[in-house]
Amino acid sequence: MFIERPPFLYRMYFSEALWRIPHSEKCVYLTFDDGPIPQVTPWVLDILKQYDVPATFFCTGDNVARNPGLFDSLRAAGHQVGNHTMSHVQGLHMNTQDYLRNIEKAHDLIQSPLFRPPHGFMRPSQFAAIKEKYTTVMWDVVTRDYSRNLNGEQVFDNVRRYVRNGSIIVFHDSLKSQHNLRYALPRSIEWLLENGYAFRKF
Repeated sequence: MFIERPPFLYRMYFSEALWRIPHSEKCVYLTFDDGPIPQVTPWVLDILKQYDVPATFFCTGDNVARNPGLFDSLRAAGHQVGNHTMSHVQGLHMNTQDYLRNIEKAHDLIQSPLFRPPHGFMRPSQFAAIKEKYTTVMWDVVTRDYSRNLNGEQVFDNVRRYVRNGSIIVFHDSLKSQHNLRYALPRSIEWLLENGYAFRKF
């Protein structure tokens, strides 16, 4: 549970970020990290279209630069996009100025007020600077679709076990995640709809 749902103290450390957005209506926020890539993202778009579900894609600038047409298709389909840094760097491994430059380089391509730090890691000084320009979106449930130690059924079970009203759910449109994603995403969407959840964008 420490991984699937971030602990309370860590949430409080970055209390001004979005972790969960509860409403009177039963709803969730579906998000995808690390794309867009041609091997996975078009399939994700097809699934979202099939179920008429909106999502937010936190894209790396490198992948946007390599796949500009695919990036445009995310927006054309009505989905939101967010900044996931230029090269999927962790703030803990960089000084603040270099980290901010990496984010701004991605912003030149992505042009979104939403930001998600890779792996959720950044320094307080970095967060203080980021929040002057961006809304930082963390998560309430990470599916762990990227894990080699989990199968698709277990990823699906993470959604069923940890989701609640207002949850921000993270999947990944990446090569590492695609096997589990192809099993768990449609089943998760169906289960959420069957259990009365609406899907919202930020």
